[in-house]
Amino acid sequence: MTMKMFVEDWKFGGVLGEGAFGEVKLLINVNTNAKVAVKMINLRKHNDAHMMVKKEICIQKTLSHENVLKLYGSRQEDDVLMMFLEYAIGGELFDRIEPDVGMPAGQAQYYMKQLLNGVQYLHQKGIAHRDIKPENLLIDENDVLKICDFGLATMFRLKGRERLLDKKCGTLPYVAPEVISGESYHAEPADTWSCGVVLICMLCGEAPFNQASTECSYYRKWITGNYMLTSPWTKLQYSALNLVKKILLPNPKKRISIPQILEHSWINSTFNYKDDQSLYKEPLSKRLIYDDTFDGPNLSYSQPTPCLPSIDMKDVINLLRDKSGSNLCYSQPTHNDDLMINSQLPLTQTQTINLNTFQCMVKRMTRFFVKQDWEKVLEILGAALDQFHYTWNLDESGVITISTVDTRRMPLVFKINLIEMDSKLLLDFRLSKGCGLEFKRRFIKLKHVLRDVIDKDVTVPS
Repeated sequence: MTMKMFVEDWKFGGVLGEGAFGEVKLLINVNTNAKVAVKMINLRKHNDAHMMVKKEICIQKTLSHENVLKLYGSRQEDDVLMMFLEYAIGGELFDRIEPDVGMPAGQAQYYMKQLLNGVQYLHQKGIAHRDIKPENLLIDENDVLKICDFGLATMFRLKGRERLLDKKCGTLPYVAPEVISGESYHAEPADTWSCGVVLICMLCGEAPFNQASTECSYYRKWITGNYMLTSPWTKLQYSALNLVKKILLPNPKKRISIPQILEHSWINSTFNYKDDQSLYKEPLSKRLIYDDTFDGPNLSYSQPTPCLPSIDMKDVINLLRDKSGSNLCYSQPTHNDDLMINSQLPLTQTQTINLNTFQCMVKRMTRFFVKQDWEKVLEILGAALDQFHYTWNLDESGVITISTVDTRRMPLVFKINLIEMDSKLLLDFRLSKGCGLEFKRRFIKLKHVLRDVIDKDVTVPS
């Protein structure tokens, strides 16, 4: 089977991700192997998307900075609008953040500097992003951070004249208190607040509040100074906490600016980035608790998603057996080459997988090979999904879609693809809608349930 051609010399790869209005897919040049991401929006299906996407294109095409995802161009065919974007092979920043743990301080500092440089550039251009969060920060093959998704971005300054903003938008745990209040607000301090929340997520593996309003008990503790014995603040070293306290000031007029943040002692501390990685050598699965409580504030996603009707896994197996006509079902992507990746990742001597199989896979930790046949794996998986009270279903392409809610009772949807690779079976988990860290918590729990069937002799790009 070969990949579907898009236009002459370009073919579609796999699905990179999903957004509010459509999918992001990979395009590969058959001659040069150049890769481009294409964001595809069905305007007939999403009537309200047209003006928003047009605005997004108008803003993003004016931008050129190493920490901003590049827009190469756009075009419309019938009711499908396509945006051609720089392909960031390293995936999303949230995938580098371990739930409830975070990442080493040197790594967080490295990405924070790049985020600040990118946001400062946007502000110099008079543009507010208004939805800064780890899911909207990508990493390229050179470990360079790229700000993406300008769907909520807007101009706040033109020809030296600045206007106040009044739209309440963004993803709630990252939104500044003045935005939530519903009053008019200045753009730059609001984006700066979001950057501060991202920093806490990187250092602690959790957001500090469900929302920055007095409705949230964690936020009330923050503004009254009664937070020091609670998480995530107990995880922060003094210098980092000092910086965060200056960023997360409720009064935007007193909030530290990005140029001032870049002068702060923590930002300019010396960390050994590579050596810093060794702080967390213990496997993630041994550091996290596999239960359903997840007490404390966590991230959330602002888009509601309808629940899916559950079906019996035996029906799934019978359906896939009928669809495949062979020993194994195929789900999207349907060809080994449809996956994209980091070609720099080493393979162990014990694995028998062809290296070419991995050379276009997006870098993610949420996938693993299994050593059992797919029917046995599905039986175990189905029992686990039912045990966790997840709602799930199977679409016509053979993709399992799981629907649940996070700790804030906000929708969380992710998908599982079963992919055959040179006689091996890969389970590939991908977030569809919701919070990245909450998704990773669920993935870790499911991986723990499947631990006895995971093929540890195969190294998976992560």
